[in-house]
Amino acid sequence: MSAASPAPDPAAELIRFDNVTKRFGGNTVLDDLCFSVRPGKHVTLIGPSGSGKTTILRLLMTLVKPDEGTITVNGDRLFPADEKHVRDVRKNIGMVFQQFNLFPNMNVLRNVTEAPVRVLGLSRDEAEQRGRELLDLVGLGDRCQAKPTQLSGGQQQRVAIARALAMRPQVLLLDEVTSALDPELVAGVLDVLRDIARTTDITMLCVTHEMNFARDISDDVMMFDSGKVIESGSPEKMFTDPEHDRTREFLGAVL
Repeated sequence: MSAASPAPDPAAELIRFDNVTKRFGGNTVLDDLCFSVRPGKHVTLIGPSGSGKTTILRLLMTLVKPDEGTITVNGDRLFPADEKHVRDVRKNIGMVFQQFNLFPNMNVLRNVTEAPVRVLGLSRDEAEQRGRELLDLVGLGDRCQAKPTQLSGGQQQRVAIARALAMRPQVLLLDEVTSALDPELVAGVLDVLRDIARTTDITMLCVTHEMNFARDISDDVMMFDSGKVIESGSPEKMFTDPEHDRTREFLGAVL
């Protein structure tokens, strides 16, 4: 990963932002942002609220569009591009949100299998077999028939993780996935994500204030402030010997 141009060989990149700027009204949230992520890497984005971290994930999910610059995923341009092409690229990206966003009228297994059937064209049997395996992976193999309202917040978030993985994405985006949970439920969700990071080759972009988790799973950590990457490096470097005063100030406040 690099935090600024020039970037590595494009053939070795999965995600690439080139001179991306995003504004909301008069507020510039991302300012001429350049960075890239190599396949299979786990990258954590840290920094104060409002520094642009979640906007990066929302751009990759095409929930918002950049005002300037280009974004490519696996060599395919995400912006600018026509809507059909955007949908095809987006199939390779899964996201787990702060809020679980499960369908309350569907049981757990149906929540996990609906998108693979409708979007990927899997048969119901194939999707359900895969769904049961993923629910086993997140420790909920015995709750397939439960409705979301019958689960704790931590269990609902684990279902949301299984749902994202059911789409077999190349990239998994994690947006403060424990921030809506009671403190005693956080550890279980983070343990599931640690297992996924350790046992799969999925590329992960993670926004979190859980610094111990970031240290555990990350290949690279990027520090954001005012819409720019001000510093990046290995977890060991970033958490023990950061170079930038703003990084030291931020970590001093959250650690």
